[in-house]
Amino acid sequence: MHTPNPGERKLTELDFTRLRKIAAHGGLSELDDILDEADVVPGQAVPAEVVTMYAQFVVVDLKLQRRQVLVVCYPSDAEPAKGYISVCSPAGLGLIGLRVGAIASWTGPGGEERHVQIEQILFQPEATGDYLT
Repeated sequence: MHTPNPGERKLTELDFTRLRKIAAHGGLSELDDILDEADVVPGQAVPAEVVTMYAQFVVVDLKLQRRQVLVVCYPSDAEPAKGYISVCSPAGLGLIGLRVGAIASWTGPGGEERHVQIEQILFQPEATGDYLT
């Protein structure tokens, strides 16, 4: 998995707190690394172009030039066939906290390397004033 530079990821305080609980129970070292390096901000201060929990966004696969709409969600809400990917999955870990224009990389279930660019945020809860989602 590609590890962005420290401070490249932004997480809301609420997302950070909830993800810290998941990391404490799940033993996910990648999630711990993200939480340790992320810039944590109040929900109302997160830029509208950042992938937060339950933000709906468009990515472009850099190899296939295929667009896909995704939502990073908690594991219990994951439905990959519908674009809802768990924050604990390689894709979710690769995307959470990045902003439009960033390139995320991870290894897929079949061992293939995936590289996508975040093209657009369609909906971000915090941008609509929903800081407690």
